[in-house]
Amino acid sequence: MTDVVPAPSSDAPPPQGQPRKAALAAWIGSALEYYDFFIYGSAAALVFPHVFFDESDPATATLLSLATFGVAYAARPIGALFLGHFGDRLGRRKIMVFTLVLMGLATFAIGCLPTRDQVGTLAPVLLVLCRVLQGISAAGEQASAGSMSLEHSPPDRRAYFTSFTLSGTQAGQLLATLAFLAVAALPEDQLLSWGWRVPFWLSAVVAVVGYIIRRTLHETPEFSRQAATSEGPAKLPLAVLLREHWADVLRVIACALVASVSTIFTVWALSYATSDAVGMNRSAMLWVSALANVVALAAIPLWARLADRVGRRPVFLVGAVGSPLLMFGYLWAISTGSYPLSFLLGILAFGVVYSAANGVWPSFYGEMFPTRVRLSGMAIGTQIGFAVAGFAVTFAAQIAGPDGDNWFAVALFTAALCLPPAVGALTARETRAVPTELLGEPAPAASAKDRVSVA
Repeated sequence: MTDVVPAPSSDAPPPQGQPRKAALAAWIGSALEYYDFFIYGSAAALVFPHVFFDESDPATATLLSLATFGVAYAARPIGALFLGHFGDRLGRRKIMVFTLVLMGLATFAIGCLPTRDQVGTLAPVLLVLCRVLQGISAAGEQASAGSMSLEHSPPDRRAYFTSFTLSGTQAGQLLATLAFLAVAALPEDQLLSWGWRVPFWLSAVVAVVGYIIRRTLHETPEFSRQAATSEGPAKLPLAVLLREHWADVLRVIACALVASVSTIFTVWALSYATSDAVGMNRSAMLWVSALANVVALAAIPLWARLADRVGRRPVFLVGAVGSPLLMFGYLWAISTGSYPLSFLLGILAFGVVYSAANGVWPSFYGEMFPTRVRLSGMAIGTQIGFAVAGFAVTFAAQIAGPDGDNWFAVALFTAALCLPPAVGALTARETRAVPTELLGEPAPAASAKDRVSVA
């Protein structure tokens, strides 16, 4: 059936310049939002065990602190249900603005929280509440930004333009690492009293800048076309999604488990390296993460360009299979206390190889679904998978044993979590050559139409 194209109106997006503008809005917004999200990870590994859980023994305090990191991931599937619904009903831009403001407010509030010494057990309770709000915000961020950039993209460059969402995420992680590098250099008493709060307070600037940028972006042509048809937006996107696209939802859940590589690398490995078992320098290990993210900023768009040439599946598989294997080398290097090996293998595993999966998944997942349920499909599928990845840090802390030094078991655990992503990718349909308006249709119907358009 031929799409009905609405007549131009004052609300219609301009025909030129939107792919770049959408990619820029996705990049900047994701960078600012994930700066907020990732400073929590550094704080959970380095500061919160002393500030919010200081009455526990050190091992238990670290375990509890890392568990609060995972709380946001538990909240993300719930946030995905609501934000996915409204994103497919009301549009991508509204959700992008909402998620950014919510993240900024929650993060600023963390910087203002009293410590356990000041208010007792109320302190960790408030910390968990703020972390839940961060998780709800993050649930809609990447799905809305990915849908926005995909639906603005030229058909032959969808992987490239959508990859800016993840480049922004890596930039946010880099900014978070640099922020903690600055405060980590403070004397211990200043770091634990006020220094750790500064990166969280900076989120006020984050929220204002991101709000201004995203408010100027037009809604996508694909969503506007869908809204103008007789069908209109789906009244209950979740019902349509689970009735007609449940297999792809399961596939995205499986593939999203590859994010375990990121959480183990950025949180557990940092905690392990700076623990008494290894005793590596805190600032030096933060630099490993910073440099890996610098490399990822260059690697992600390059992998995405390759995906536009050879397909999404082979590029995704490079990251899903290669990065967990390299984690064995990275964690081994940490166990030896070797800074050169830790830098080399950390950058190779996370900056280069993991970027293959990280850079291509916005197009890979988003192209599995039609416009009517794209944001819901991406949000729900990814956030359930990410929830497991978030708690992978807590499980890793338990698997590492009472002394927290069984790195091989943690590496094996990471590799096991990356088996479902490999299977999910191998069973997925390759969508590189499918026209944007036919994405999410059954393969035979899409292939027939594609052949007619080529003829």
